[in-house]
Amino acid sequence: MFCHAITRIPGPDYPLGLTTSTMAAPDMDLTLAQHAAYVDCLRTLGLTVDVLPAAEGFPDACFVEDTAVVVREVAVVTRPGAPSRAGETAFIEAALAAHRPLARIEAPGTLDGGDILQVGKRFFIGVSDRTNEEGARQLAAILGAHGYESDVIRVAAGLHLKSSLNYVGSETMLVTADFAGHPAIEGYRQIVCPEGEEYAANTLLVNGTLIMPCGYPRTRDLLAPLGMPVVELDTSEYRKMDGGLTCLSLRLEPQVS
Repeated sequence: MFCHAITRIPGPDYPLGLTTSTMAAPDMDLTLAQHAAYVDCLRTLGLTVDVLPAAEGFPDACFVEDTAVVVREVAVVTRPGAPSRAGETAFIEAALAAHRPLARIEAPGTLDGGDILQVGKRFFIGVSDRTNEEGARQLAAILGAHGYESDVIRVAAGLHLKSSLNYVGSETMLVTADFAGHPAIEGYRQIVCPEGEEYAANTLLVNGTLIMPCGYPRTRDLLAPLGMPVVELDTSEYRKMDGGLTCLSLRLEPQVS
């Protein structure tokens, strides 16, 4: 169960961030309203939430998940793979240090938190354009020292691993067609997002509730048999910047004493 989350308000330069989208630029009023709704949702699910101020000069900094990987024992400060995001970690360390001892990914390793999926004591680490083999090796070693196992998965499509693969409880993975049947998730039930609804794969499980982007009714119907509460949030202004629900927070379980 998560007890705490760290988020960051999008700054006025948010529309200048990295994206592969050809959609119109984000509307900042709507961006901020959607962020506030996200924070309210986390609080409704029982989390206390730190809302950090915008990080001036880093338009992608609201995607805080990419800056750290947090488990009960340690917070691993990442080394983001996009050069323009390299300085973001300096803005997250103090918030993390209030909750966990810190470890760090070191050069030449690169690693984005969006490439990291935790399922209990097992981690799936995506090697992508943002996370390299060395970053994956370092993270696996740090986590392994605390009893976690890791599987490395090559990300052939999508920005990050969690753009295409997320755990939705009940030994079930929600995946895009690109990851359906992947050997690393053998043994898990798989729900495949219908064609045209691939963005819905970025659904977030928080304390027994699924938070999913709104506007993907076929995927919601496929999730219904899990019998879990579902909250739909509008993420239109984050999709424009290749972002989604998992990207917008770092979720923390209670620390190991």
